[in-house]
Amino acid sequence: MKKSVQMGGAFIGVIVGAGFASGQEILQFFSSFGLIGIVGALVATGLFAFIGMNLTQLGSRLQTTSHQSVIYHICGRYLGVLVDFVITFFLFGVTVVMFSGAGAIFEQQFGLPAYLGSIIMAVLTIITVTLSVQKVIQLISAFTPFLLVLVIIIVVYSLVNFDYSTASIQAAVTNKNQGASNWLLGAFLYVSYNIAAGAAMLTVMGGTVKDEKVAAWGGIIGGLGLGLLILLIHISMLTQLKEISEVPMPMLFLANNMSPAVGAIMSIVLLGMIYNTAVGMLYAFTARFIQPGTKRFRGSVVGFGLAAYGASFIGFITLVGTVYPAMGYLGFTLIAAIIFAWIMKKRAPVKV
Repeated sequence: MKKSVQMGGAFIGVIVGAGFASGQEILQFFSSFGLIGIVGALVATGLFAFIGMNLTQLGSRLQTTSHQSVIYHICGRYLGVLVDFVITFFLFGVTVVMFSGAGAIFEQQFGLPAYLGSIIMAVLTIITVTLSVQKVIQLISAFTPFLLVLVIIIVVYSLVNFDYSTASIQAAVTNKNQGASNWLLGAFLYVSYNIAAGAAMLTVMGGTVKDEKVAAWGGIIGGLGLGLLILLIHISMLTQLKEISEVPMPMLFLANNMSPAVGAIMSIVLLGMIYNTAVGMLYAFTARFIQPGTKRFRGSVVGFGLAAYGASFIGFITLVGTVYPAMGYLGFTLIAAIIFAWIMKKRAPVKV
């Protein structure tokens, strides 16, 4: 069970990057739709748990070190080529978003140049990815409990200080920040692009254990944990929807409203979660092309990391609003293939 919990924490750590932990993604795909976004959060929770379970279990069954074998297993020879390409491309794209997110925190919280935060994150990520996969998983899961505690504190504070007598949540809802045309599509898109980005590292994590049940529970625990965080962040942002609609880091804004000290702590935890995702994405991206643990792998990590840093200057909000929705639509193919593989497995005759 300990290994399942560690995998669940790493699953959360991979998904909860700059957009998630900052609240920007939750704002665009859940909170911007108002109260109905709560239902969307519950839908997303179920999907995350189901898909996470299947991917970690498949990774364990195939003992994979890269997402390639799992993708070809569930998608087939021809569709697998397309899905493999999409996932690989967006692994790099999410790494870019993470580096940009680090720069946004340095600029919003500390008043420092964005490029400084981006380059510090890039250097730390590159150094970490040259380690073994087991060490990477341990590091990724380390920051998750701190984020959960901070989010709970912010939610409680926001609800206690919420002026219910004058509140009109629906009046604050606008189309400006919506990442989809309706709340249900928003929930599916959100899960879809996160799975498109996280599938590679999920399968690699599953491949580190031989017991499929342990791997499956890791995916379930991670999915449920993600759903809880979505729900808590969504509720806290509903209390100040008008105020947070224009800021790049909504949760950091709410933390600073509590006190500068909480804001400083939140910024450190956010940087930790960004680091988690950046490490997971850059590792999985490089492992797709080169065998981990080799000199060539380490050299490639440096090259890919520097390229991602250069691309991070496009801007955080722009990247979240364009890269992620595109990933979501393309990720639907992967989700459909996972569901189909699960149905076929259930229908297969039991071997005696």
